[in-house]
Amino acid sequence: MTVSLCIIAYNEEKYLPALLEQIKDQTFPKSRTELVFVDSASADGTKQIFESFAEEERENYLDIQVLDNHKRNQAAGWNTAISNASCEIIIRLDAHAEIPEDFIEQNAALIESGEDVCGGARPNKPENDSPMKQMLFLAESSMFGSSPAGYRRKSGEKKYVSSVFHGAYRREVFEKTGGFNEDLGRTEDNELHYRIRKAGYRICQGSDIISYQYIRASLSSMLGQKFGNGKWIGLTMGVCYQCISSFHFIPFFFVLMLFCSLLLFVSAFITGNLWMTFPFILVFGTYFLADIMMSVAAFAGAEKKHACMLLLPAVFFLLHFAYGIGTVVGLVQLPFWKRGIKKRAKTEGKSALDEIENVKKQVSEHRVYRTEEVGK
Repeated sequence: MTVSLCIIAYNEEKYLPALLEQIKDQTFPKSRTELVFVDSASADGTKQIFESFAEEERENYLDIQVLDNHKRNQAAGWNTAISNASCEIIIRLDAHAEIPEDFIEQNAALIESGEDVCGGARPNKPENDSPMKQMLFLAESSMFGSSPAGYRRKSGEKKYVSSVFHGAYRREVFEKTGGFNEDLGRTEDNELHYRIRKAGYRICQGSDIISYQYIRASLSSMLGQKFGNGKWIGLTMGVCYQCISSFHFIPFFFVLMLFCSLLLFVSAFITGNLWMTFPFILVFGTYFLADIMMSVAAFAGAEKKHACMLLLPAVFFLLHFAYGIGTVVGLVQLPFWKRGIKKRAKTEGKSALDEIENVKKQVSEHRVYRTEEVGK
């Protein structure tokens, strides 16, 4: 079988050189590998890096394409890649990633064994060993700091899941379900995987597949990421509430309870009803104990321990608060956002559903998989 490895990137010149070297080192035959690079109007040297690699390596691969994503959002970038990919297996790979040399081979083997969609564990990884990066890594890799999603941790067993990161897809999956919903950001994979499962396909997490995702470079950028993730959870409720898991709303309910109990706490001193302080003490006290316990557990499990890791309780709180506030903002903006989608669809004469159908059509038109050139 042949493989289209797709990468979309925006201002990723810092990470791409190392990732492209890892792609060159893959054990899967280059003669059966097509590379599809999509640049989302980067302001740095991202596109030039893609083009230089394509010029140097084109003869070694089945094909290398460098494409533009003028819409710039992630879903549109993936749709551009999928629409132009021509192989039997299509793999999505984030530009902020690191992969072992057997990454493509392991995914292809699992698809060849009969799976339709597969992926593997995708643990986080710090950029370097600085104390601050190690502390942020502990926060992001902890189940308390991120989420219980199965792909974040190596399970050691093959299992069927609701979603995967850096997924590999049999071509026919996109022929039947279409591409990504371009109205969505951050949650576009949740919505696609929901449609894939509804279409009758299973998503397999392989025991031997692994890739890595670099954590954000600073606390402020990590907080911005969490806020954005939470916001898109709120917005996605208006498009596909079925593709959102209940655990996505835990930070939202935490923020809601904290805010309501804080109002009662303040009211207690105004009215003199001191019993009204109890809800705040209960909510914050329970969270504080859980925060301390999880921080101690994360610190105990750290390979390298630094004094700055004592900030973990505060970092956990900030991450949860940013995510929860993001969801609040998303839910508040939801009716205005949906109105904007309808207005844009009316102006442009097409909706996100049209884009999904367009991907179906274009993927179907690429049913000749170059097998005449390379063999199966």
